[in-house]
Amino acid sequence: MEVPGAGYVVLALLVALFGALAWKYARRLVTVTRVLRAGVRAEGECVRVETEPYNRSDARRHFFAFRTADGTWVEFEDLAGWSTTEGTSVTVTYDPRDPRGTATVAGRGSWSPVLQSLALVAGCGMGALGFATLLYVEITGSG
Repeated sequence: MEVPGAGYVVLALLVALFGALAWKYARRLVTVTRVLRAGVRAEGECVRVETEPYNRSDARRHFFAFRTADGTWVEFEDLAGWSTTEGTSVTVTYDPRDPRGTATVAGRGSWSPVLQSLALVAGCGMGALGFATLLYVEITGSG
C-alpha cells in the first residue's frame, strides 16, 4: 500500500536531519577556531575508547581528560584518529571560561580539529542540499 506524500515527508526529514547536523558542526567549527586562536593549552590523555553497538569497527567514541590551570579535572568527547587508544597523550586547547564545552584535542598526531569540523559541515551541508534538491524535483515534477 502506497501512502500519498510519504516520499515528500521522508525527503523533508532527511533535509532537516542533515541541516541540523550541518548547523551543529558549523557551531563547533566556530568554537574550535576561536579556542585554537586564543585558548589555553594543557596536557591531557585519552581516558577511554568506546565502540558502538554491534561491534562496528568503524564507530568509535574517544573520551579525553585534562586538568585546567586551577586543577579542575575535565573529561570530554572529541574526534580522534584510528591510532588514538586509551592512555595516548594529547594536547588539549580550551577556553578557561567553559573548559568542558570548548575543549578540543589539538596536537601532533591528530588531524586538525578545524579540518575535521569543516569536513563534517561540508558533508552534512551537501547532504542537506542534495535531499532538498530531490524534494524540489519531486514537488515541482521537474526533470
